[in-house]
Amino acid sequence: MHEMSIALAVIDQVETAAAQHPEVTAVRSVRLKVGELAGVVPDSLTFCFELACAGTLLEGAELVTEEVPGLARCTPCAREWAVGMPPRLNCPGCDGSAVELLAGRELQITDVRWERGDPAPAAAREPIPEEC
Repeated sequence: MHEMSIALAVIDQVETAAAQHPEVTAVRSVRLKVGELAGVVPDSLTFCFELACAGTLLEGAELVTEEVPGLARCTPCAREWAVGMPPRLNCPGCDGSAVELLAGRELQITDVRWERGDPAPAAAREPIPEEC
């Protein structure tokens, strides 16, 4: 199941980014664009993400996936179409096979929401005892 390796890579990237900000105390959500043609099952990825987050800065974080449909353009006639699954890679207009994939292979972190800890309070001064 390669979704586990993807989940681990996402966690690693988010932890690396969070390390640049020492005030980050937890990650609340991660948003991913997942292309229709990326070969990723979003439900499996979510399951693996939840398991892999245990004991990390991301424990309890929500994974939000935004599915991106496959889109292609025919080079000779410039027609664009939704590729679908299974993918249709011949132009529906001219039946040409010189095709450029415009979208659908994405696997990209687009947003991370994290919690920042409150700044450390200033050290409290001991009251000065009043002299009588």
